[in-house]
Amino acid sequence: MEMVLDPSRDDLPLMANTNHILVKHYELDLDVDFESHVIEGAIVIFLEPGSRCKNLNGVDGESGQSESSESGKVPVTNLGPFSSEMRSQDFADCDKSEKDTSDRSSNHNSKEQTYGISSSKNYCDPGDHGSEDFLLILDCCDLSVLKVEEVDAAAVPGTERFTGSTKLTNVPEELRNQIVRELVTLPADHWREQLYYYACCSQAPGCGELLFTSTTWSLQIRKMGVKTAINFPHVIRIWYKTKPEGRSVTWTTDQSGRPCVYTMGSPINNRALFPCQEPPVAMSTWQATVRAAASFVVLMSGENSAKPTQLQEGRLSWNYYVTMPMPASTFTIAVGSWREVKLEPCSSNELSAVTSFSSSKSDSRCASWVCGHMEYPCHFQNPGAASQAIIPYRVFAPECLQHCCEENLLQLIPQCLSAAHSTLGTHPFSRLDVLIVPANFASLGMASPHIIFLSQSVLPGGSHLCGTRLCHEIAHAWFGLAIGAQDWTEEWLSEGFATHLEDIFWTEAQKLSRDEAREQQELKALLRWRRLRDEVQKSAEEMQVLRPNRDETGQVSESGASVVKYGLKPEKIFMQVHYLKGYFLLRFLASRLGEETYFSFLRKFVHRFHGQLILSQDFLHMLLEDTSEEKRLGLSVEDIFQNWLDASGIPKPLQGETRTWAESRLVRQVKDEVRKWIRANLRARKRRRREKEELLEKLLPDQLVLLLESLLEEKTLCPRILQSLEKTYHLREQDAEVRHRWCELVIKHKYTKAYEDIERFLLEDQAMGVYLYGELMVSENAELQQLAHKCFEMTKEHMDRSSAKVVAEMLF
Repeated sequence: MEMVLDPSRDDLPLMANTNHILVKHYELDLDVDFESHVIEGAIVIFLEPGSRCKNLNGVDGESGQSESSESGKVPVTNLGPFSSEMRSQDFADCDKSEKDTSDRSSNHNSKEQTYGISSSKNYCDPGDHGSEDFLLILDCCDLSVLKVEEVDAAAVPGTERFTGSTKLTNVPEELRNQIVRELVTLPADHWREQLYYYACCSQAPGCGELLFTSTTWSLQIRKMGVKTAINFPHVIRIWYKTKPEGRSVTWTTDQSGRPCVYTMGSPINNRALFPCQEPPVAMSTWQATVRAAASFVVLMSGENSAKPTQLQEGRLSWNYYVTMPMPASTFTIAVGSWREVKLEPCSSNELSAVTSFSSSKSDSRCASWVCGHMEYPCHFQNPGAASQAIIPYRVFAPECLQHCCEENLLQLIPQCLSAAHSTLGTHPFSRLDVLIVPANFASLGMASPHIIFLSQSVLPGGSHLCGTRLCHEIAHAWFGLAIGAQDWTEEWLSEGFATHLEDIFWTEAQKLSRDEAREQQELKALLRWRRLRDEVQKSAEEMQVLRPNRDETGQVSESGASVVKYGLKPEKIFMQVHYLKGYFLLRFLASRLGEETYFSFLRKFVHRFHGQLILSQDFLHMLLEDTSEEKRLGLSVEDIFQNWLDASGIPKPLQGETRTWAESRLVRQVKDEVRKWIRANLRARKRRRREKEELLEKLLPDQLVLLLESLLEEKTLCPRILQSLEKTYHLREQDAEVRHRWCELVIKHKYTKAYEDIERFLLEDQAMGVYLYGELMVSENAELQQLAHKCFEMTKEHMDRSSAKVVAEMLF
């Protein structure tokens, strides 16, 4: 029975009917216009209906995973002659012919086209021969769709080879669909040929317009008289353009004042960038040609380090592709005047260290593993990849931040990549770009296939925050990208793993001894416990549950439609509960089973489930089945659900652990420093003659965070002590985590001499500044409240939309 979709204000609808038909490949052909703040062009979608859609992994159950009205005629560039010799070339030499974009754009009508289709319920099951036409439903929002047409794949020279396995038909529609059916199922070792024909088909002429209508959250397409998904056109072209206010696309300026645009998969993912199937189960490949003015660099989720092609009109064309099927939400693009940050010329010894290949015991069995995912050119099956500790990487940033990246970020990347490899083995992806995004980016980082976005806030103050965040995003290559959540409500499967692994990678990258690593990790655990405690006290109980759908997690309607609970709640993106409770669960499991046992299992799990989507029980069942009864100590999946995933608040097994962390050396050292400052503050308040100053210890960044958080618990600190604090620890030069706590102290004690530090933080560290606006407003101090309004006025035009909404609610 079809689920009735009536999403509340806080739930994100996933409308695509993925149980009836699946997108297998996207071909994007787009122009970026910075004057109008619009991306426009066409997307060609290759579809596969029928029985293969029933199995989410594209295998036969062997993995053991649950399987769940005006329109202009737009000219299409001639394909021209395609020889058999050209078809056999490496795909890098087979890029699409460039289109005359000025002619094409002039034929677009600016009016959004709409055809009358009664509702999203007018679809038929693939086997249903009822009276209604079949509907292809795509997730779509904030787009102007201009035209939808069927594409004549049979017009592409060479595609006749895809009709050899069946009897030729005289029905054109059947012939075209047969070609696409064969094309999307080519073996993995034919990926170059497959991408070549995808590109060729995307340029083929249209053979009939299709009816469509746009709703708030979907694009619905049908062909008159077609009743089933099997007979629906298997390749269609959608002409469209984005809207400047589209929620998937951020138009802004970089730190050097130059225009740029980037996409961030939150909160509505990519549906305002292109019509797509958003549910995670709709894993597809993609290829994109993006044109922009010659002064811009186009970065994208892609396996290749694209080299631009010069166009006649002084524009550059960039082409990227991905052969590993991924959810459409993982696609990312960033266009700006980015500068590549490169290492200074180094000696041969230094060069060999950067590009070295190291052996990994964890991957010695790699060749014997059989992948459980759908067929694609898997990096885990590449013999050379197993020993490649450092994959090729590039760093891009606005011109004014190049020097900061040279000083810190460049040297950290190989250390962090190597640490990740030594922990988990083969890197899931073959290369990596790292981009420092504009100041309005609402997070410290984001990982997409082959590309990581980092906030500028991670750059100042030494290597600690930059290194830990880089490790977090690198961890997402395994958990979040190579292994995804089948249900988006289980965010802990991505963020909890990345948070736990961030500590493991970072201590390995620093080459710490076992004792030093344990001490740093215990300090971090205490800080995170304090954060979780505060969040549990201040947030709604239903927002603290890691599996809000509980036993219904992973279930969808008959068509595949569903909703993501609280997916549109603005404050949700600032909550850390899925990071923190997920982290503490994994830390608990590693402690109970022993770290060696746990990480040995984790490498097995990666090999078993890479390229697939999972639910919590897939991880937990395999973990407990792989662990001896002696080490399990009575653990069960049901208990873990009850204590950790299905309940609000702080998990019971966690409540007694803080005593251990509180007694660690680094924490005791901070407690001693706190007592010294409290004594100094007492003397200053009583106006005693200055006694002999106590010797203060040099503290690590995380120790400084704990010190400042502890001093925040003091009712009063006098200005002289605050001044001494800043001078002693050089707080204005520390990383953003430390400076955030310093700003909290300044606000609490109304330390006017440091108000400029608050203003600087709110302007330059927007990824972390939202909470400070609340502190400024509850201070009940007119000057501080005026400062909050001033900073919001200065940033709101470019501020992330969700951040701006939350801040506005605090201020007005």
